[in-house]
Amino acid sequence: MVDVVKKDIRNLHLRVLPPAGRVRVTAPIRLKDSVIRLFVMSKLSWIKKHQLKFESMGQPVAHEFVSGEIHYYQGKQCELNVFYHNAGPKVEYQGDGRIDLYVRMGSDRIGRQKAMTEWYRAQLKEQIPELVEKWQYIIGVEVDSWTVKKMKTRWGSCLVNSRRICFNLELAKTPKHCLEYIVVHELTHIRERFHNARFKTLMDGFMPGWRQHQRELTDMAFSGACT
Repeated sequence: MVDVVKKDIRNLHLRVLPPAGRVRVTAPIRLKDSVIRLFVMSKLSWIKKHQLKFESMGQPVAHEFVSGEIHYYQGKQCELNVFYHNAGPKVEYQGDGRIDLYVRMGSDRIGRQKAMTEWYRAQLKEQIPELVEKWQYIIGVEVDSWTVKKMKTRWGSCLVNSRRICFNLELAKTPKHCLEYIVVHELTHIRERFHNARFKTLMDGFMPGWRQHQRELTDMAFSGACT
């Protein structure tokens, strides 16, 4: 089964989504269904290859947020250590491959997960402003606002007309240069709305290694490091 989403865009976009390998096609609003069907048929071998890759990796393991688990931060594998105290939840990154989570005795999985989520959000909100300021000047654009939220299928999005950018919360788990790549990617969309040749030429000029960063993010999604 293929999910088809029609938008005000120029080109077809095909994606195989983790974890189950669901296929999604984003197509121009006026494009005929028969053309979309032929496009998908022409990509069957590519689709199958990516679906098999997902199958070989299995389903990501759900975190329980207990001591000894591995969690990612800025591309590094970190061991989680849970401590109990008589105060509100707190998270501290030790810089040596450890993340310390402080919670009240009797806290449940949902509470511990929320504490980690809010910590990740805070880290991104601390890191993003400097990157946005740096790259606005280089790219020659300005954004009116940006936010961080959980996103299922994108690392970022840009509402060009309102100059608003949204960053995926999971970027806190990726290497710093991958976060910077997404900042550049979304800011570049203000210069060029579509993922066309002009967009790629602009990206090549601003960040020549962007394709490698893009592959890194894909690999992290495949591996289950970002879930």
